[in-house]
Amino acid sequence: MRLDKFLADMQIGTRSEVKKLIQKGHVSINDQIVKKVDTKVDEETIVYVDGLRVDYVSYEYYLLNKPAGFLSATQDSHYPVVMELVPCIRKDVGIVGRLDKDTEGLLLLTNDGELNHRLLSSKNHVLKKYYVQVDTDIPDNAEDVFSKPIVFEEFTSLPAEFEYIDNRSAYLTICEGKYHQVKRMFEKIGCTVTYLKRVQFGSLTLDGLESGQYRTLTEGEIKDLYEY
Repeated sequence: MRLDKFLADMQIGTRSEVKKLIQKGHVSINDQIVKKVDTKVDEETIVYVDGLRVDYVSYEYYLLNKPAGFLSATQDSHYPVVMELVPCIRKDVGIVGRLDKDTEGLLLLTNDGELNHRLLSSKNHVLKKYYVQVDTDIPDNAEDVFSKPIVFEEFTSLPAEFEYIDNRSAYLTICEGKYHQVKRMFEKIGCTVTYLKRVQFGSLTLDGLESGQYRTLTEGEIKDLYEY
C-alpha cells in the first residue's frame, strides 16, 4: 500500500494532512526520512512520525458493555453513540448486531467483515442471551410459548430458550436478531419489557465489565467466534 494510506488508516491525519507530513520530512522508514507519499509499504513496515513508531493495525475487535441512552451507530446529531465509548484506531470499525437505545449489554465492534457476516448470518444461528424484566407477572405458559415458533407479521421466530428467574424477570436466548424481537416476543405473552440487557453473544459474555467499559478481544476469543 502507499505510505499516505498507511498513515491515514492509522488516523495520523486525513490523506491530505499526512501527505504534507511526509513531504515536510516528518516521516521515516528504517531510520531514513521519506518524502514520497506513494512510497510502497506493507503491514510489517516500521514507520515513524516525528520519532514515534506507528504500527499498522489491520483488524480491531472490541467488547463493550453498552449503557442505556447510547445509539448503536457511528454518529448521530441528537444522541450519544457507542463509538464515543471505544477509542478505535481505524475508521472502518463498525457494530455487529445493534442494540436499541434503551437496551444495555454486550456489543461487539470490529472491522473484520468476514466475522461480522458469519455472526449475523441467519443460517449460522448464533445465540444471543438477554436478561429481561417485565411490568407484570410472567404467565405459567411462557416457557411453552417461547419453545415454539412465534408468528409475526414479517417473520416467524425460531424456538427460543426461556429461563425463569422470578415472577417478573427471566433470561431469553434467541438465535435471530429481528427488530425489537425480544420485546415483541414478550408482548405475545402479555408482558411489556421494562428493562433489557444482552448478557451473551455467541461465545462471548460480559465477564465482569461494568456499564460503559470495553476491552479488546483475545486471539482465543476471536478464534472461538470463527468456530462458533
